Amino acid sequence: MSSPTPDETLQERVSRLRSEGRLVDRFGRVATDLRISLIDKCNLRCTYCMPAEGLPWLPKEQLLTDDEIVRLARIAVEKLGIEEIRFTGGEPLLRPGLVSILDQVTSLSPRPQTALTTNGLGMARIAPALKDAGLDRVNISLDTLAPERFVALTRRDRLHDVLDGIAAAQQAGLTPVKINTVLMRGVNDDEAPALLRWCLAHGYELRFIEQMPLDGGHIWDRHQMITAQEILAELQQHFDLTPDPAHRGAAPAETWLVDGGPIRVGVIGSVTRPFCGDCDRTRLTADGQIRNCLFATEESDLRAALRGGASDDELADRWRTAMIGKRAGHGIDDPSFLQPARPMSAIGG
Repeated sequence: MSSPTPDETLQERVSRLRSEGRLVDRFGRVATDLRISLIDKCNLRCTYCMPAEGLPWLPKEQLLTDDEIVRLARIAVEKLGIEEIRFTGGEPLLRPGLVSILDQVTSLSPRPQTALTTNGLGMARIAPALKDAGLDRVNISLDTLAPERFVALTRRDRLHDVLDGIAAAQQAGLTPVKINTVLMRGVNDDEAPALLRWCLAHGYELRFIEQMPLDGGHIWDRHQMITAQEILAELQQHFDLTPDPAHRGAAPAETWLVDGGPIRVGVIGSVTRPFCGDCDRTRLTADGQIRNCLFATEESDLRAALRGGASDDELADRWRTAMIGKRAGHGIDDPSFLQPARPMSAIGG
């Protein structure tokens, strides 16, 4: 994030950054991290994300094409100062053009850092191609090591495929391989120590994520959520955790060295320990909508402008306008909080 000049007021800072073409909001936060959702479909049916029958998927004609995604990524990098691009879904490995998109995005100048958030199904097959296309690292979701629990949580008997995918990502050099875990009360909340021991044994970095109100069924219950404090308290009964000396910056995870390091464990307390004040993210949905916050209730349509013949400069200006109205925080604890109409699978992580 660009540092304020001496004696510069917030209003002056925002004005200066806008004049420099940056994606700045009215609180002076600058977006340098772009999350691109490539598809809303998923091949798992995780209970905390969507119903067993799935959700109404976006029609193909509403999805951005590969060329449209690459064009918007180029505008973000060349005109708006984006430095990192993370590809998400739904399940991004289901996007047929993923490797080609990656190859073109990593050829941009300046080259953005690239990452992928996935459930790991199919990673065993495609990991080498992703590495060759320039992907830097991956986050893979894994909520349990118990096969029967995996079936109950995801409604699919695919744990062995996920584990194979994780190993393949590491072998391909998509490191550090980070494991994303959501703990649910009475479901898998007893597995935190076992999951961390497994990650330590294999050289993976574990990230526990508080369950967020982004489920397709809108059944999230704050009182049933396992909090960051509960997770840490459980881990500290089994491991020596020391605060990570590395600067956190705008990273969503608070991290600790496990038993002296070098392996770290992270906790993303999006609900109880929000990090909105340091947020540096902007999001592009699979159908071309800009979201300035994961919990935003409004979106800005770039697809219509893009298909209507807008120039790169016009699209960049629309993007800047979408960002300036970003709220100070997600407001989950506010009585007026409204869960976004779109679930996580349709927004992108």
